[in-house]
Amino acid sequence: MEGTLYPAFGPEISCPQCRLPIPGLILTETYLCDRHGAFEVDGPTGELVHGQSGRRWRRWQGEWYRQHMHPDGLRFEIHYSLDDAYRLGERVSKIRIAERYRPLLQGCLEQKGQEEHLFGLQVEFGSDESPDWAVVNFQLVKETGRLRRKS
Repeated sequence: MEGTLYPAFGPEISCPQCRLPIPGLILTETYLCDRHGAFEVDGPTGELVHGQSGRRWRRWQGEWYRQHMHPDGLRFEIHYSLDDAYRLGERVSKIRIAERYRPLLQGCLEQKGQEEHLFGLQVEFGSDESPDWAVVNFQLVKETGRLRRKS
């Protein structure tokens, strides 16, 4: 009986924007965040849609991944992750991006010989055959070891 009272993802989820727990509203397909407003479950796609902005998220292994419709949003997300890696002293050697974003990023990628680059790093595209790439946007390929910062 509980499954029919709450939205598709259960009585509570983490907000895809602020990661705080947000409740599902009984007898609806809506979750309500005090900070970000309403999120609706789109039944046919299984996506979570922000009511005010129309932004969409998909869930993979308990994490929400925003589904980008414009290259700037994806580039911003990648750049933010690169900044985080740098702050942690991690060395990124390559960016692996979901194949579904290849057409979206065509105008943003630099060609260096046969390789495509973004933010100076080599780009490769993840296989459509792997189920995680239907949800996950990108992965940073990191080298072992830490960056050495000059004092």
